[in-house]
Amino acid sequence: MSRQQIPIDENHLRQGSPVNNTFAESVPRFLASSSVAIAATGVAHSTAVPLQIGDLATSITFVTGGTAAATPTAGFVALYSPAGVLLGQSADLGSTARAANTAFTIPLVTPVRITVSGLYYVAISFTAGTVPTLSGLSVSNAVVNGAIGLVAGVLAQSHGSAVGAVAPATIATPTTVATIPYLVVT
Repeated sequence: MSRQQIPIDENHLRQGSPVNNTFAESVPRFLASSSVAIAATGVAHSTAVPLQIGDLATSITFVTGGTAAATPTAGFVALYSPAGVLLGQSADLGSTARAANTAFTIPLVTPVRITVSGLYYVAISFTAGTVPTLSGLSVSNAVVNGAIGLVAGVLAQSHGSAVGAVAPATIATPTTVATIPYLVVT
């Protein structure tokens, strides 16, 4: 095979060219091969998403897995800095139904401009009788998602309790977890 032009990033071909748009994934969508539990009711699950300087985060998309939310009462999606400081969050997800196997795009209340490239954290939390599963992947154990080595960032963690509709101001006392949901920042 020979190419007749300058190569195009293959991810642009899979996702559609993100010309002048922010599109960042927690994992490539073709790896989101199972339904993963994210956290207990009222607990936040934060997943690393690489963002570049200049990106404008306006919304967060997640895809529910095989289990729908049952009797939801509160929840949110939020964006945290690499240091774990809250940058922005959605309005309360409230009692809005979250059917199984469905994509949901949730706007942030205020868009966030990224000023430093790095691993940012997208948090999601549901307060519900049954927390929905999300499409994503699981690693063999939580240690793999932890801060391995001197510079490796944490890939997935849970934090907080009884957070309801308000994202905590910081990611405090996190617990590394084995599940990485498929999340998209646009």
